[in-house]
Amino acid sequence: MDELELGSRDKRGNWAPNAPLQPAPIWQRPFSARRVLAWIPDYLWPWNAFHLATALLWVLVLIPAWDSLARLSLGNYLYLYALNALGMFAFLGGFEFVYYVKRKQENRFKYNAKFPADHPSDVFWFKSQNLDNFLRSFFVTIPLWTVVEIVMLWAYANTWAVWLPWTTHWLWLSVVILLAPALHEAYFFCLHRAIHWPPLYRHIHSVHHNSINPSPWSSLSMHPGEGFPYMAEAWIHLLIPSNPVCAYFTLHAVGFGSVNGHLGFEKFELTEGAMLDSHAYVHHLHHKYFEVNYGGAGLVPLDKLFGTWHDGSKEAEARMKERFRRKKERLKARQAAAAK
Repeated sequence: MDELELGSRDKRGNWAPNAPLQPAPIWQRPFSARRVLAWIPDYLWPWNAFHLATALLWVLVLIPAWDSLARLSLGNYLYLYALNALGMFAFLGGFEFVYYVKRKQENRFKYNAKFPADHPSDVFWFKSQNLDNFLRSFFVTIPLWTVVEIVMLWAYANTWAVWLPWTTHWLWLSVVILLAPALHEAYFFCLHRAIHWPPLYRHIHSVHHNSINPSPWSSLSMHPGEGFPYMAEAWIHLLIPSNPVCAYFTLHAVGFGSVNGHLGFEKFELTEGAMLDSHAYVHHLHHKYFEVNYGGAGLVPLDKLFGTWHDGSKEAEARMKERFRRKKERLKARQAAAAK
């Protein structure tokens, strides 16, 4: 497919889709049941289906025996860390190798025309965004992911959490699975908005935002002060009647799902006629402009509610610039008042 059928490139060579972003059809007006029904397969496939499949794989096949998980042990921690690290290396590394190292489709459908490896910078360890992001992901955030995971499993193994069986509570647990992505968007918006508070941004979140042109390795490149609460979203399942599969669904949607906003491409050319949508544009705009799109892709439209939604259009650009102008004026007024 010709990328210029769906988008355009600016004078710097950066690509953007023609169609403005839309929140989930359940929020669009006028309401259309047909539009909602057409959206459901995209909601489930492929990303949420992938997270559910990996949750089942971990719970039913890969994690240690439940009796051993009732004790917090270094051996179990190291084993779980190895599972998470290998899983992320295969998942992220696959995208990174094919589309950023081999550059299978060059920069077709790539939002930022440049590749991070071609542009060393002093803001990164060893002046390399790729190496910096890789090390922070695998030696900071994934270890914290594993802390969240082993505590979660310990709580279930010791019946501290309410563990509902699928055989008798399949309807409730299915609802939990279906609503978990919406809960994630709300949780992520609140956490993300909090760490954009200037003191927290300067000392914590700026580490992640160093990657203005993110790639898959950027997904979990975080300061510990961000990485831990980000992964700890899975502990919400310890507060409600749930099941380890549901908890793992959230954990993997947060861990593996972090790649969605950092893929850097709108579409991936899988075969001659097959394309994979990344759903990365919402978060790409956040990395580009910093103070827009704090939440997700509009499943829970909190950015629209709080006036920080950017749909990629010229109108949204104008609203953002006006908001920035008013913010700067308020800052100047406070500084002038303080100087008196």
